Amino acid sequence: MMRASILAATLLASIVLGTGTVRADADNFVEVERGRALSNAGDCMGCHIGPDGKSMAGGHMLETPFGKISVPNITPDNETGIGRWTRDEFDDAMRRGIGPGGTHLYPAFPYTAFTKMPRKDIDAIYDYLRTLPAVHNDVDRDTLPFPFNIRTAMIGWNWLNFTPGEFRPDPSKSDEFNRGAYLVEGPGHCGMCHTPRNIMGGDKSAEHLQGGDLQGWFAPNITADRRLGIGAWSVEEIVTYLKTGHTERSAASGPMAEVVQYSTSLMPETELKAIAVYLKERGAAGPGTPQPVAASDARMQRGAAIYDDGCAACHVGNGSGVAGMFPRLADNQNIQQNDPSGILRVVLQGAQSVATRHAVTGPSMPAFGFRLSDQQVADVATFIRNSWGNAAAPVTADQARQMRERSAGVAMPAAGH
Repeated sequence: MMRASILAATLLASIVLGTGTVRADADNFVEVERGRALSNAGDCMGCHIGPDGKSMAGGHMLETPFGKISVPNITPDNETGIGRWTRDEFDDAMRRGIGPGGTHLYPAFPYTAFTKMPRKDIDAIYDYLRTLPAVHNDVDRDTLPFPFNIRTAMIGWNWLNFTPGEFRPDPSKSDEFNRGAYLVEGPGHCGMCHTPRNIMGGDKSAEHLQGGDLQGWFAPNITADRRLGIGAWSVEEIVTYLKTGHTERSAASGPMAEVVQYSTSLMPETELKAIAVYLKERGAAGPGTPQPVAASDARMQRGAAIYDDGCAACHVGNGSGVAGMFPRLADNQNIQQNDPSGILRVVLQGAQSVATRHAVTGPSMPAFGFRLSDQQVADVATFIRNSWGNAAAPVTADQARQMRERSAGVAMPAAGH
């Protein structure tokens, strides 16, 4: 009731102050509320958050393999936002990657996923955004270097990598499965992070949701693979993780912390359960299990000594962790990914896990990059990735060096940024 009252007041204020163009009737109220929920599912705030930390005025830089892209202002400001956009223009941008005046958008904006959304859902988001306060924030939208700043090149990119079309439910599956499929593949655009990319930045569709490089992190496999994905997770564990950011297996940090904070922690449990059901039932995919590095290997012995000195106090000698505080490392899917970027980033920079209204404490891990050499970082990562039932390729000093250079001067995303 309180949320409804607040939204009603926002709607009225938008009309009185001229910050929106919504109708003050019951039908539109329902659509605005539905648009708010879809905006949460799409993590709009996570990308478009403004310098004030509370609006969707945009401005921060999104790292891509082709350079950094500044995220636009999507408040209803007439000069710097989408205040003058029509419904049709908004729909063209969301589902076809075409902005007003025929400007091609870059696929860092997930129109390749939003194309699966029906027009009524796009209109609902449009109605919701029109109720937000207009924030004047002029964002430079031309930040990519030549030749990637030539937007007409997106015509060819779309021809090769973009298949428009709405989501179609699988009649052989349950309503819950299909709802989860829609959320994951449509508004949630999970594949944008969790699917590897080809040389042009398009999805490697044959490896859908099997993990992908992401701004100096590695978004892990989220198929039902037991070693690398969520196959060993129960539906309840997945729901808890998406709702709170924490389970005994994992604590959301880095880009995933933002997803939990601004998106999944705000979604109804029924929607989170649908996502979990879909991910569990859609099947497993991943490479076979490698042979673990032998405990007698010199790298493992050196790594064990470093672990005992700097890690065991929190994660325990047998890698079991402390439930609710420090994730267990034994049988941990995240640290066994083929790409060791995640564990290297955390060892070097530390980590701040997310805090939500469902789990108000966000434990942190200190950085060890200042005291460990590249070889030592590689050794402790190799030890963790191959102990207590884990098995993964050894990490090299060169990989640690590359991550140190890549993350130098890059602040760790913090909860509530």
